[in-house]
Amino acid sequence: MQPKLDAKDSAILALIQDNSKLTARQIAKKIDAPITTVFAKIKRMEELGFIREYRAILDAKKLNCGTTAFVLASVSYRTGDNEALIPQRVIAEEIAKFLEVQEVHIVTGDWDLLIKLKAEDVESVGRVVIDKLRLVKGIEKTLTCMVFETSKETTEIPIEIRKKSGKDYERTVKEKRGR
Repeated sequence: MQPKLDAKDSAILALIQDNSKLTARQIAKKIDAPITTVFAKIKRMEELGFIREYRAILDAKKLNCGTTAFVLASVSYRTGDNEALIPQRVIAEEIAKFLEVQEVHIVTGDWDLLIKLKAEDVESVGRVVIDKLRLVKGIEKTLTCMVFETSKETTEIPIEIRKKSGKDYERTVKEKRGR
């Protein structure tokens, strides 16, 4: 059974997600709660896995990795007559090891895997697909979709913020969104 989050938990998550550099004191002030409560709630949500990690979001273009591609891959579960089946998850885990790969998803439909990768340029994407991805045992074929322009790319998860004891936590979300 999934533990329940209260309104203050949700408000804390929304604030941390927006800026993980906020101190517990700053969060406590924003949600009108004692700092000890904020510390305890953050620790609890870390232990329960609601907060998996804290990290910076880097600018891929400035780091010379501004080319994004999505690759659809088809899996051949048998690679030979006498060979054992290769589980789709094993193939996905192998692909996930490539540095250029940001995401690997097992999907439904005509394709088996959806892979997001970032590289320096189109040629670099080609090298990843041809020299790495297509050599993974079990990959049958690929279809590469180059990204021309990105309108939205985020790691943010929508968090419901509820009203509690006269304090309108939705205002926090509106303030956050109105940056």
